[in-house]
Amino acid sequence: MELKQLLNDDDAVSPVIGVILMVAITVILAAVIATFVLGLGDQVSNTSPQASFSFDWDGEAGATNASPLTISHDGGDSVAANRLYVRGNSGTVTGTEATGGTWGDYSTTGITGTTQVSAGNRIDIKVGPTAEIDVVWQSGSGTDSATLGDWQGPDA
Repeated sequence: MELKQLLNDDDAVSPVIGVILMVAITVILAAVIATFVLGLGDQVSNTSPQASFSFDWDGEAGATNASPLTISHDGGDSVAANRLYVRGNSGTVTGTEATGGTWGDYSTTGITGTTQVSAGNRIDIKVGPTAEIDVVWQSGSGTDSATLGDWQGPDA
């Protein structure tokens, strides 16, 4: 066999590439089908929203009384008010804030239930300088949650 003929002979390249591509497509299809058959497809739609929250506290470090903390939705995804929880550490948050109610529990603008909290919406709660506050999203099934924003007082 001549060396020139060996270098120019590429008959086996095309079938090998074809087999590799068919195996790859089969594996990808099997993975997609298995995801939905095993129920993992539901988790894909339960991803937490991407939202930004800011905190503005009117108090001073070392104070003994609670002062207003304004929590504002600055941007990102809109979130249903009944899926958005405001939670604080015990002993530093006054009133119903200590139990960790939903956004609608603190809203004075009629945002309750499934009403969407969107950019520009805000609530006011009263907290002391040792407070630690989290804004938490929780899925409808209650199995998934994510902290979308957090604030710590100057004495926390």
